[in-house]
Parts: sequence; C-alpha cells; structure tokens
Amino acid sequence: MPKRMRYESQQLRAIQAWKREEPGVVSKTFGVVLEPLAWLVKKVVPDAAIRGALDFSSSMAGWLTDTKDVIRDGGVSFIEELRTKNLALSDRLANEVHNWAIGLAVVEGAGTGAFGILGVAVDVPAVITLALRTIHKTGVCYGYECKTEFDKKCVLGILAVSAANSVSEKVGAIATLRTIHVTIQKVTWKKMAEKAAKDRLSKEAAIVGVKNLAKQLGINITKRRALTAIPIIGAAVGGSANGWYIKEVGWAARRFYQERWLRDNGKLHDGKDG
Repeated sequence: MPKRMRYESQQLRAIQAWKREEPGVVSKTFGVVLEPLAWLVKKVVPDAAIRGALDFSSSMAGWLTDTKDVIRDGGVSFIEELRTKNLALSDRLANEVHNWAIGLAVVEGAGTGAFGILGVAVDVPAVITLALRTIHKTGVCYGYECKTEFDKKCVLGILAVSAANSVSEKVGAIATLRTIHVTIQKVTWKKMAEKAAKDRLSKEAAIVGVKNLAKQLGINITKRRALTAIPIIGAAVGGSANGWYIKEVGWAARRFYQERWLRDNGKLHDGKDG
C-alpha cells in the first residue's frame, strides 16, 4: 500500500477511535463536583449573557480567521486547493493551529483567572471566541472556509461535540453533525426550517436546533471555570481549564474535517464510516 494511502487509513482508524473515546476527565467531573461554584459563576455570567457572547463570538471568530499563513505554509494559491492536495499536509497545518490556540488559551485563562470570580465575565466570551476561531482555522487547513450556512452549522455542531460530558452526549452530537452533512444535500435551508416548524422530531428539526444545542456550551464552560472563583488558585486553574478545553475543541474540529476531507475525496463512503 502506498505511503499516502497507508496514512489515510491510519487517520480513518484514529477518527473511529476518537468517536468512541470518553470525554476528558475535566469534562466528566467538573459538572458534578463543582456544581455549587458553578451556580455562583452563573450569577456573574447568566445564560442570556452566554448566548449573547456566543452570537457575537460566531461573527468575531470568522473575522479573526486569517488564511495567508495557511496558503503560504500549504504551498497553494487558494485555500480550496487543500481539499484535494494531501491529508498529511493538512494535518500538519492543523497541528500548528491547534498548538497555538492551546498556548493562547492557557495565557488568557491564567490572566483572567487571577481575578477570581470577576475575571469570569471576561473569560467566557474570550474562550468561546477562541474556540470558534480554532474551528474556523482548522477547517481552513483542510480547504474549507466558513462561508455558507452549511459551514456555520458544522462549526456549531463541532462546538456541541466538544461540550459533551459523556459518551452518549458525544455520540448524539456527532450523529447530529453527520445528519447535517447528509441532509444539506437533499433540501434547502428554507424548506428545512419550514418542515422543522411542523415536525419537531424530524431530522431537519434536529439540524435547525444545532445552534441551540451549541449554546449549552456556556453552561459547560461555566462549570470548567468554577474553581477560578477562588482567587488564590484561580490563575493556575483558569489556564489549565482553558488549555484543556481548547485541546478538546481542536481535536473535535480536526477529526471532523479529516473525515469530511476523506469523504469528499472518495476515500470514505456512507455506511463504512462507523
């Protein structure tokens, strides 16, 4: 088997393994152990503010996603060329984006964490923006810029996957994300919205609801940030929590765009991707 095909097969196995993985320890335990502190944090940053931050961050993340470095390092003239060039190359580009984002998240989290509970109000919109920007930039590494409604829904779907606290939540979010990919080819967004209004249990309704699902991310982040309510340890915990979170977001984005790249290049077919 040629080296390129062997690499693609290895990554396909890695994608399937990632889908079966338990969410990280931080994701699973913070929701229960830190519930009392999370309640305090939610008083500082209520759900309405988190939803507003997510809407704002969605636009900001797209604006902050530059492509010149990816075009240069990828040796292409246009981002779209990366859709068919080389998966290993795209993975290397994505790895650089991923590592940079983790580093920035640690610095930002430590900085806002030093202010204890007061820093949370600044940290939440900042880390949401960084998470979305990481997803956008990762997509660029594989040749996919976020320009259409389809791409925007995918970004929010990836965000939902990274917010999972259990395997069942993760599987459900991945299934919804996959449904987007399949259904978008069959009906228009307008028709989906119309049908969703009539049938809340339809696949189309599930797709339209991805945004609402992603907004629950705010609750997840709030729980992760709960320990920063204690000023003495806030900086260390804030940096670690944000770094770990962006690490999870980055892997969710990388695995999704790897799979999309493989499918679009005829290396993966429906019914054979687990």
